[in-house]
Amino acid sequence: MPSRHPDATLATQRLLHASPSQVFAAFRQPELLARWWGPAGFTNTFERFDFAPGGRWVFVMHGPDGTHYPNENVFRAIEPDTRIVIEHVMAPLFTLTVELAPHGEHHTHLAWAQEFASTELAARLRELVIPANEQNLDRLEAVLATLTDKETP
Repeated sequence: MPSRHPDATLATQRLLHASPSQVFAAFRQPELLARWWGPAGFTNTFERFDFAPGGRWVFVMHGPDGTHYPNENVFRAIEPDTRIVIEHVMAPLFTLTVELAPHGEHHTHLAWAQEFASTELAARLRELVIPANEQNLDRLEAVLATLTDKETP
């Protein structure tokens, strides 16, 4: 899906060695999501996780330096094994759209587009967000590599 404001969107793509259902499970299952969400060195404490359209996701990211970063999101759209739209409803304001597409056997093309509230905000955060998102996806890949079919129905 094209961004409404391309100049306010920071995007990346990744080919993952996992099926779309396995990647989707890494978002759907809070115990998996908590293991990989955020840049390298971060951990998470989930306070609320309602994985349904309109559901809230409230959590604290704990930085490697001990700083705590409160977060609140709303799931705007969920299409199993295909698409997840997450709106970050506190500063910095953005909407993350994750699209999953099968790519050959046992692979998934993941498109990650983070659309910020303004072009200025995206420009200001670009140097932080681009490497952080890549680290986030590195961590996702590491978690996917440890999964068995039993863990991802």
